Amino acid sequence: MDTMIDPRIQARALVESRAFYGGRWHEADDGASSAVFDPATGGEIGRAADVSSAQVAAAIDAGETALRKWSGLLPLQRSRMLHRWCDLMEERRHGLAALITLEQGKPLAEALGEIDYAASFVRWYAEETRRGGGDVINSHLPGKNLRVNRAPVGVVAAITPWNFPSAMLARKAAAALAAGCPVIGLPSSRTPFSALALALLAEEAELPEGVFSVVTGSSRKIVPQLCGDTRIRAVSFTGSTEVGRIIAQLCAPTIKHVSLELGGHAPFIVFEDADPDAAVDDAINAKFQTTGQDCLAANRIFVHESLHDGFVEAFTEKAAALRVGNGFDPGIQIGPMIDGPALAKVDEQVRDVVGRGARLLQGGHVHEAGPGFYAPTVLADISADMLIMHEETFGPVAGICGFRSEADAISRANATEYGLAAYLHTGSGARAERVSRQLEFGMVGINTSKMTGAPIPFGGVKQSGLGREGGPYGMHDFMEYKYVCSAYE
Repeated sequence: MDTMIDPRIQARALVESRAFYGGRWHEADDGASSAVFDPATGGEIGRAADVSSAQVAAAIDAGETALRKWSGLLPLQRSRMLHRWCDLMEERRHGLAALITLEQGKPLAEALGEIDYAASFVRWYAEETRRGGGDVINSHLPGKNLRVNRAPVGVVAAITPWNFPSAMLARKAAAALAAGCPVIGLPSSRTPFSALALALLAEEAELPEGVFSVVTGSSRKIVPQLCGDTRIRAVSFTGSTEVGRIIAQLCAPTIKHVSLELGGHAPFIVFEDADPDAAVDDAINAKFQTTGQDCLAANRIFVHESLHDGFVEAFTEKAAALRVGNGFDPGIQIGPMIDGPALAKVDEQVRDVVGRGARLLQGGHVHEAGPGFYAPTVLADISADMLIMHEETFGPVAGICGFRSEADAISRANATEYGLAAYLHTGSGARAERVSRQLEFGMVGINTSKMTGAPIPFGGVKQSGLGREGGPYGMHDFMEYKYVCSAYE
């Protein structure tokens, strides 16, 4: 596609309002639909179908029918279809990225990165499809042959959030499809069009009917139906810990495979032997990517007292220089909050911190770019009793506090129910190894803010989730393992 075309035009060319299941596009049975808004302008982008319970059941029927055919294909056949789907994502990357900016608000450069990230999972799992298989076990029984066969678990429900509307669905769907499972995607009602655009490309890639579906509408209505239907054998969810607990409860009666990628409250620790300039740059990236609306965002920044003042000054200067505005404008680094309640929650944290004696060094207010934008904010002298230390901050607000010892930093970093990601900066390899082992998080970045990708096991510990996404680990929740013991005369 011509990259000189206005990105908004490219985005609107991919907007599809109907749900997709059984290889066909469907209006809602009763014609119901919900408006989707551009968070930067507040303007309506379009309307997405609010499917009925009968339509969700029909999508599950289609997935169940497709299961035997899809899983029965040769791995090479499934691989080729996934490669074709990925090819189309890469060919339409500018339109897909612009669609993310239109409905989610993130700057276009970040949206392009998300599409590349999404496509990388489809490409990786297209190859993993060909590598998947069984295992032969060295026998402990005389005259017996032992093996483990792998089989798809069944139809998978992929419930995805608004902050990464393309990448989260692609990451889940690619792994499940590679395992031989049909997928029913349920995107956030705030950002349904990115998911439906992936369905458009899946149709063009000629994935068999029923193999990849996207239903849209009220998650309060659809999620219980997906979780309660016995034909759905696995549910993969990305979102808040609060909702993750509900989904786990809903899936318990039918004993489904459940993978949960939940909230984060990432610490960012800067030790006295760190490179201070590199630490500031990485902290800015880790805090403000996706406008801070990211489960990997650095929420609690701990800086050794010997570097604290200089770090705070440099970090504040860089935060103040971040460009805020509509994601389609050139050079924008901070986009809008997804909606009014999200902005209000961030502002509540700031008011709480300032009210308890912290220093407000930058921001702390709605930005002049518009009512949906919050200024990049820096707070210092944060203490343990403040909301920002206990609640996940889903916005462009950074809280910084000092520490004196390694043990103190580790203790304070681990003082949370969350355990998704952590960051640390140090010049000592021994310290890096020692501290990373003691941090109670599923992922640790050492001297870097970039650590995710298709080959790695993305996920957390404690109340940040169950299971892993990415790499060969990402297929485990979508497969059953059958042990076979055979004796031959």
